[in-house]
Amino acid sequence: MDYTQLSETDVQQMLTTIGVDSIDALFAPIKSEQRFKGQLDVPPGISELELLRELESLAGRNAPVTENVCFLGGGAYDHFIPTIVDHLCMQSEFLTAYTPYQAEASQGSLQVFYEFQTMICQLTGMDVSNASLYELASAAAEAVLMARSITGKRRVIMSKAAHPDCNRVLDTYVRELPIEPVHANIKEGVTDLDHLRSLLTNDTACVVVQSPNFFGCLERVDQIVKLAHDAGALVIQAVDPISCGVLKRPGDLGVDIVVAEGQPLGIPLQYGGPWLGILACRAEYLRRMPGRVVGVTHDKQDRRGFCLVLQTREQHIKRERATSNVCTNQGLLAIRASVYMAAVGRQGLAMVASQCLDKAHYAASQIAKIPGFSLAFQQPFFKEFAVRSSKPVEKVLEACRAKGILAGVPLVRWFPQLHDTFLVAVTEKRTRGEIDTLVAALRAA
Repeated sequence: MDYTQLSETDVQQMLTTIGVDSIDALFAPIKSEQRFKGQLDVPPGISELELLRELESLAGRNAPVTENVCFLGGGAYDHFIPTIVDHLCMQSEFLTAYTPYQAEASQGSLQVFYEFQTMICQLTGMDVSNASLYELASAAAEAVLMARSITGKRRVIMSKAAHPDCNRVLDTYVRELPIEPVHANIKEGVTDLDHLRSLLTNDTACVVVQSPNFFGCLERVDQIVKLAHDAGALVIQAVDPISCGVLKRPGDLGVDIVVAEGQPLGIPLQYGGPWLGILACRAEYLRRMPGRVVGVTHDKQDRRGFCLVLQTREQHIKRERATSNVCTNQGLLAIRASVYMAAVGRQGLAMVASQCLDKAHYAASQIAKIPGFSLAFQQPFFKEFAVRSSKPVEKVLEACRAKGILAGVPLVRWFPQLHDTFLVAVTEKRTRGEIDTLVAALRAA
């Protein structure tokens, strides 16, 4: 290791302060084979001016979606964000606010979180929502822990058609817990109901399904709900919040707990995060819900006020009896989602969803006409669909990128057997001309 920047006296003084005799003793807990050997290849220091030029050069190598036509999906979507969302959320009252523990000093933040919960319940058809979690994957994992707490059972069934990140995060969450995670197979782009039925036992706490799923296909949630409830298990559905503008809400299908990624609700792509985890459930499960819940009350003069009716800090006090170890949330992003939902309104959200649906189906019908391309699955879909290519997928996508078109996401990263398939997502931002340009680029590829 290189300590040439420090004098021997400086090094010895630090070691004495720490309470060890030598550098080797300091790093003794780290096994020798895990330590770096040799000299670090660190370039010499440069001036601030040179550093800024270097950073600007590196940043210039990025290709933002604003400079390309974006059909990327797989959990991150290029939706339109009204200007009012940025304008209001940049107000200092929201931008600098921390967790609203002091209700008397936090009425503005508490009210907007209360409105967020209200709109999420209206959107999903559930009775109660918390004031946000981190993102979809952790929200799904927290919902699983919640279901285990409610039922007292240990088996968790998760569809392989759900987002792979959700499956992986869930496996990590429960690795050291008395929970048995099992995964239901995929058949023709959706959950294999026969395999799911064979996995259900009396010890099943919940079934986790995503609809629209990772491939964009719509699951038969009603049938999954019946199978799970007949076995005494709860159903957790991960949902695209925009899809609730045209599809039946999870609550109307009998789902017990709903989770979602809030990124489509006015949150930029921003390199994959931070985003917003949404969790809502039926009223009887309120006390098992992780995170914080904002409620409304009235004082002696009958003036309305807002307060935290469930707080996360109590989970530190309860220790092993806590419902969850989640102790914060994505407050600013929940505010963005609140402003977005209030700005577009009920009819506006339905229009956004309808445009996604119509444009995606137009794109799919045109791509399917190109020789060498076909739809991978013959299932109903919302705004995203899988395309199978007879030509190497990476070369096809690279040819499109060269023309300024981000044509899709290759599925081989998560599903090696789908090496010839990529996902195409079409949001309300895409015009007919842009879709036709995509089709022409694929045909030319």
